Amino acid sequence: MLKSDYYFELPQELIAQDPLEERTSSRLLVLDKRTGAVSHHGFREIGEFLRPGDCLVLNDTKVIPARLLGEREGTGAHVELLLLKRRSGDVWETLVRPGKKCRPGTRLTFGDGLLKAEILDTVEEGNRLVRFDYEGIFEEALDRLGEMPLPPYITHKLQDRNRYQTVYAKHEGSAAAPTAGLHFTKELLGRLEGKGIGIAYVTLHVGLGTFRPVKEENVLEHHMHTEHYQVSREAADTINRTKAQGGRIVCVGTTSCRTLESAAGEDGLVRPCSGDTDIFIYPGYRFRVLDALITNFHLPESTLIMLVSALAGREHVLAAYEEAVRERYRFFSFGDAMLIVDGGI
Repeated sequence: MLKSDYYFELPQELIAQDPLEERTSSRLLVLDKRTGAVSHHGFREIGEFLRPGDCLVLNDTKVIPARLLGEREGTGAHVELLLLKRRSGDVWETLVRPGKKCRPGTRLTFGDGLLKAEILDTVEEGNRLVRFDYEGIFEEALDRLGEMPLPPYITHKLQDRNRYQTVYAKHEGSAAAPTAGLHFTKELLGRLEGKGIGIAYVTLHVGLGTFRPVKEENVLEHHMHTEHYQVSREAADTINRTKAQGGRIVCVGTTSCRTLESAAGEDGLVRPCSGDTDIFIYPGYRFRVLDALITNFHLPESTLIMLVSALAGREHVLAAYEEAVRERYRFFSFGDAMLIVDGGI
């Protein structure tokens, strides 16, 4: 399987730079995963494609303002830090730019010394282990100094950091938003529940893999980074009960999908658990839990377009993407949505 098999032409102007004023005003392309048929809708109509007894699975991770801009002590040279994962206490795994000048022992300062850091070590992929030094509470300093870690293809400044956060975000720890959830409002979720659609919350803290391109032409040689996830007893019971009663599991986003597929046994039952996952889903994968997927439009040659191709088939997905380009859908994090489902409702 080749990376180039998942390439498609995307005009630069279709990459959404800003969120829409109203979350639910995004568009929705519905793809029948069996036939490849597509239809065009507004996201407000999502309930028309869900049945009473179905269950939406949402990732309730919360994005932290993980991007820190500061300088190297002694030189004043600019440095940028992206927090990826808390290793222990005040020690974090980070992505540092420029990395060549930030060797172990280098000291950094942010916000006129409100937050200080020392580079401890260089680890996998050139990431740095950093220990922070501060007075008071780290989260308060981070909230004051940090910026939302928007993907590199978004060049506009985010005016309201809450727009890169789902309305149900709860557990802090992500370096990126689970963007399929950005289309939902509390009112829309309430209407869906009123229709008899269940909701289960799982947690996966989105990490560096979101930013890493696939470099190897042979996709099977690609290395996925681990991300921490958690599935509660309540969520597992809700999902298993839905399946037992004939309802469909509709994952909101690829992160929810990877969480469930990591937590499920060969028997398809989801077990309450927590841990780290590096699951890589690509065509040929047999889904254990997921029946349908709500997702955004992904980058060419990315692991995410490979995941949706595993669900609906590469030809169907690439044809749907070509249709989305023709119809001028908005792509990526702040873009429009796609529902991949078997048949209609």
